[in-house]
Amino acid sequence: MSADPTVKKTPLHDVHQDLGANLVDFAGYLMPLRYASETAEHQAVRTGAGLFDLSHMGEIFLSGPGAADALDYALVGNLSPMAVGKARYTMICDPDGGVLDDLIVYRLADETWMVVANAANVAVVREALIERAAGFQAAVDDRSDAYALIALQGPRAQEILTGFTGAPLADLRYYAILADRVAGVDALIARTGYTGEDGFELFVDASDAVALWKALAAVGGVVPAGLSARDTLRLEAGMPLYGNELTTETTPFEAGLGRVVKLDKAVDFVGKAALAAQAQTPAGRRLVGLVARGRRAPRKGYQVVTSGGTPCGAVTSGAPSPTLGKPIAMAYLDSGVEETGLAVDVRGRQEPVDVVALPFYKRS
Repeated sequence: MSADPTVKKTPLHDVHQDLGANLVDFAGYLMPLRYASETAEHQAVRTGAGLFDLSHMGEIFLSGPGAADALDYALVGNLSPMAVGKARYTMICDPDGGVLDDLIVYRLADETWMVVANAANVAVVREALIERAAGFQAAVDDRSDAYALIALQGPRAQEILTGFTGAPLADLRYYAILADRVAGVDALIARTGYTGEDGFELFVDASDAVALWKALAAVGGVVPAGLSARDTLRLEAGMPLYGNELTTETTPFEAGLGRVVKLDKAVDFVGKAALAAQAQTPAGRRLVGLVARGRRAPRKGYQVVTSGGTPCGAVTSGAPSPTLGKPIAMAYLDSGVEETGLAVDVRGRQEPVDVVALPFYKRS
C-alpha cells in the first residue's frame, strides 16, 4: 500500500480495506489489485458476475449548443450524428496522429455529453478539450471527483441488476445509456464494459457509492474483482490498454483501430492530415495476438524474435489466460515480418509462440 499522501482514495476505499483487498497505487489512486484469488475473480466474471470499482476513471462533461461540433473537431470520431442515449468508443489524438487517450463518449441530452477518460490521462484530456472547444459554444466541466463508477460485469449482470431497478435493461442495447434509480440511488446506467462480457457501468454520486456497492455485493454469486482480473479479462477480449497498446507514439491505424477514425466527416479534426496520410500507406508495424506453446508468459516489454533470433517486435501486454489455460499476449510486429517461427525472449529463453487473430476470447 502506498504511503504517498498525494495518492487519492476512491469513495469505496474503506470497503476495499474491510474486504482485505491488496491495495496498490494505480494512476494516482489506491485501487484493489485483488481481493483473494485473481483467477477466481476472473472466472466469476466469465461465468457469473463480478463487481468492479472504476471510480478512478474521469468524467468530463461538454455542454452547450456547440458541444457536438467541438467534439467532432477534438476527437477522431464522428460524434454529432449520435442519438441521445447512445455511446461511442473513440480517441483523442495529437496533431501527428499519436493517441492521447482512448475514450467512451455518451450523449446524455441534445447539448450534454460525457467523455470518460482513463485515470492517468484525465488532466491531458481535460486540457486538450478546453483548448479545442475554445472556438465553439461549448463549456468543459471536469466532474471526475463528484462521480463514482461501479461496474457489474458477467453473464448474470442483467438478471442481478434487474432486482435493483425498474429501468428497461432488456431494451438497453450495447453502448447505450439511460438515467434511472438503482438500489434507491440516482444513476446513469450504461451497457458498456472492459471485460468482453455483457454488463453495466453505473455512474453515481460519490456519496452514494458505498450503499450501491454493498447492495450489489450482497447478492449471492457476485464477486468483487480487482485490477488483475480486469487486466486478464480485457487482454483475452483483445481490448487495448492505454500505456501498453496505445501511446502518443502509436496511431489508431497501427493498433488495428483505424475504423474509429472518421476521415469522411466534414470537420478537419485535430490530427486529420497525419491520419489521412497514414491511411493511404501500410502501417510500419501491426498489433497481433500471441499464444505461447509453453507455460512461461510473455510480459510487457519482452522482445519478439524470429527463428534466427533477430528482434522483430515487442510484447505490449501478456499474462496466463484463465479461460484458455495458456499464456497469451498482444505484441507489435515490425512491417514485413513473417508470422511463423516466432518466439518471445522470456528472460533469456526463446519461448515459441503462435500468431493468432484478436480477440483471444469472444462471448457466445
